[in-house]
Amino acid sequence: MTTNNESTGLNIALAQINFLVGNIAANVNSIVQSATYARDALKANLIVFPELIVTGYPAEDLLLRKDFIEEANNAIHQIAESINDIALVVGFPELADGKLYNSAIVFHNGVTLACYRKQALPNYGVFDERRYFTAGTQPCVFEFNGTFIGLTICEDVWQKGIIESAKDAGAEILLTLNASPFNLGKAKQREEIICAQVKEEQIPLVYVNQVGGQDELIFDGASFIVNAQGDVVYRAEEFTEQIGVVKFDGNTPIPGQCAPLHGKIDSAYRALVLGIKDYVLKNGFKGAILGLSGGIDSALVLALAVDALGCDQVEVVLMPSRYTADMSNEDAILEAEALTVKHHIIPIEPAVNAFNGMLTDVFADTKKDTTEENIQARSRGVILMALSNKRGKLLLTTGNKSEMSVGYATLYGDMAGGFAPIKDVPKMLVYELARYRNSISSVIPERVLIRPPSAELAPDQIDEDSLPPYPILDAILERYVEKDQSAEEIIAAGFSREHVTRAINLVDRNEYKRRQSPPCIRITTRAFGRDRRYPITSGYRGIKEKS
Repeated sequence: MTTNNESTGLNIALAQINFLVGNIAANVNSIVQSATYARDALKANLIVFPELIVTGYPAEDLLLRKDFIEEANNAIHQIAESINDIALVVGFPELADGKLYNSAIVFHNGVTLACYRKQALPNYGVFDERRYFTAGTQPCVFEFNGTFIGLTICEDVWQKGIIESAKDAGAEILLTLNASPFNLGKAKQREEIICAQVKEEQIPLVYVNQVGGQDELIFDGASFIVNAQGDVVYRAEEFTEQIGVVKFDGNTPIPGQCAPLHGKIDSAYRALVLGIKDYVLKNGFKGAILGLSGGIDSALVLALAVDALGCDQVEVVLMPSRYTADMSNEDAILEAEALTVKHHIIPIEPAVNAFNGMLTDVFADTKKDTTEENIQARSRGVILMALSNKRGKLLLTTGNKSEMSVGYATLYGDMAGGFAPIKDVPKMLVYELARYRNSISSVIPERVLIRPPSAELAPDQIDEDSLPPYPILDAILERYVEKDQSAEEIIAAGFSREHVTRAINLVDRNEYKRRQSPPCIRITTRAFGRDRRYPITSGYRGIKEKS
């Protein structure tokens, strides 16, 4: 962070802040407090906030409510009247002539200097902006302290032509307000695309991104400043709230702090921790609870939850059955003790026997199958939900993306819960994250990392009895779910027809399960939920039946 004591020229503050969607009054208060701190402590004379910060992003169908939009527009006047001696650039949903715009307003000492309307409205992946907003059509440039400054918003700087038009309109520096969500590799991708455009147009750019978890989306911050040559000269920390300030010498930013970008595993872990923390705290839960099986998935979720909330806010339950191996109980206890969380042991055999007894007559003349296995999982779900209700703690499910893709989970059993932290984490990445966490401090026993994974719902059961080996399965799922490759394309890439057929058939058949699963933390380029919206009732099959 660069701090300056001079008020001349441009000292631009980047407000990488965590806001709450829908709480306009609290957001206004945070904006005013942040601007006051930037002015008084950092000697900034201009502060840039993220996209749509007044309402939080994404506000989704709150943007269709007249009262909500009126409150947001009134808030702009409140902010303008609340602080002087620093210019503010604030994102808000602007209502004008019956149309709603994704806008950025600039005011200084109560006077509006400019208002820009976002031109490029993304409508792909997790974005639905054309559902709510009308696109702007004009560049916007304003003068402040002798410098002509252009405004853009998020998607604008990913598209060709908009930076160029701002420069043609007279901009000497460009400010960009962003709500750019995280996925693996996104921070590097942002910088590469934007630096290339900046270098081509030879205009310095200030990129401010929000930080925090909002339902399944994670905003990673990593705000940065690029000089006219396309070099990053300032970068804020990823996944961390902070207000940094950089001084400009004329139109040239003086290099300041450049926090390093985290690697794939480190950034994935930090994103998951932030997602759990914000989901629990912003929704008012008293902590988190989960079932601890002695397997790799629940071990990772426990570590994530403790790192997010603290050991005193996390509680775990061991629920052994007749099929639970001794080593599973031993490892689960070791995990709980290593992370110093409160743990309970509640055997499920009495509940399973009771349910089986109740169903004896109606199950007469039938053979045992997965129904009886699922009764075990559902007994656990009842226990966990009861404790969640009693404690006021959020129940975290522990299923991963590989399992959820193919439906290898029990409705109202291990799928019961309010939040699914690793539902977008493929099984092999689960192992990488677990080893990463152990590199910080050893909290997951080594044999959990090396033993074959098992649901332990039947004698000597392992996952590969029902699924292709996870390294193969994950590679197939990435191609089919995230990249939309056809079965024949995947087979042509070297995968066996048997494995591809098995995996794709399971994916296609289990949309109804995924639709009923809790929300997750999105870390890949295509998560189940906002990203991938397939019909439940559908005749489509990725594997075509031979006629």
